[in-house]
Order: sequence, then structure tokens, then C-alpha cells
Amino acid sequence: MGTVTSTATSAMPTPLLHASPAVGFEQPFEMLEACHERVKRSLDLLQRLGAHLDAYGADTQAAAAARDVLRYFDIAGPLHHEDEERHVLPRLRASGHGALAERLQADHTALSAAWQEWRTVLEGVCAGRWDIRAAGRVRAGWREFETRYEAHIAIEEAVAFPSAAHGLPADTLAAMGHEMASRRRSPPQPATTPGTPA
Repeated sequence: MGTVTSTATSAMPTPLLHASPAVGFEQPFEMLEACHERVKRSLDLLQRLGAHLDAYGADTQAAAAARDVLRYFDIAGPLHHEDEERHVLPRLRASGHGALAERLQADHTALSAAWQEWRTVLEGVCAGRWDIRAAGRVRAGWREFETRYEAHIAIEEAVAFPSAAHGLPADTLAAMGHEMASRRRSPPQPATTPGTPA
């Protein structure tokens, strides 16, 4: 029996992943860093979900956590990557940091591709499915996904954001924040997951 469906329960509180950060879009680079904190919380929830699945299977708490992770990486994650591709990477290229910009763009592509595999597993969890035969591979993949994201975030915060923000006038920062906010007024909808209303 490779797939476990469990009705056992355990305390696995999920963080409020979609609360508005303390900073606003009038501070766009601070907003990008606040989004990184939400990425980290979502990645932490993914790891805790893996441990919960090993102990309890795909119960209702696991399904709720899986839906939270899906919502973040289906909606907010792509918007965040687009922020960087519109406003950070072009400034890096223009300021002589082209190699860094290409590395970060490649990271986005690789992370997005990895997410497509893991979202399929999470959709299964939402439907009460967890294949214990694949658990080791999946959890190792989730750890690698987290490690890659953390390395990506670290170079952005240490080098990319300071370089891109250097010397930007207030009106340019305001326009950047306005564009970021405008795209979020009608964010893309996530793919429908089993047990989730369309």
C-alpha cells in the first residue's frame, strides 16, 4: 500500500502566509526583502509538512498546509520573480553586473521548473494522497528546493538589491513601487487543486 490516507491529527499550525508585510510599495526594495521572508516561511511550512506526512499521512491538516504552500508559490512567488525581472535584473545589466543578472534569471527558471514537479505532489496531498514509497525522494527534493531558494535569496539581498537600488532617485523608486502594486490588483489565479473551489 504505497498511498496513505490518514485521519490522524497533530498540531501543525500554519503561518499566515498572505498577510501584508509591514512595509509598503512606496519602499519597493524593502518590499522585495519582506517577500523573501514570506518565501522562507512557505519553505519552512513545506519541510514541516513533509515531517507531518511521514507521521500522519495525508490528513486534513496536511491538506490545509499543502494548499497554503500551493497558494504562495502559484501566486505570490511568480509575482515576486516578475518584480525582480522587471526592476532588478535590467538595472544590474545596465550597471555592469550582467553575469549576476543572468545567474538570477537562470535561478528563476530552474526554481519554477522544480516547483512544477512539487506542486503535483502537493495537489495529491490536497486530495488525500501520499505515496510513502516516494517519500524519501520527495522530501530530499523539497530540501534541495529550499536550499536553492535560500542561496538565491542570499545573493539577492547581499549584492543584487543594493547594486540595483544604488543611486535611484525617489521618483524612479515611486514608479517601481506603483508598477509592482498595480500588477497585484488582479493577480493570476492558481490552478484548481482537488478539494479547492475553483
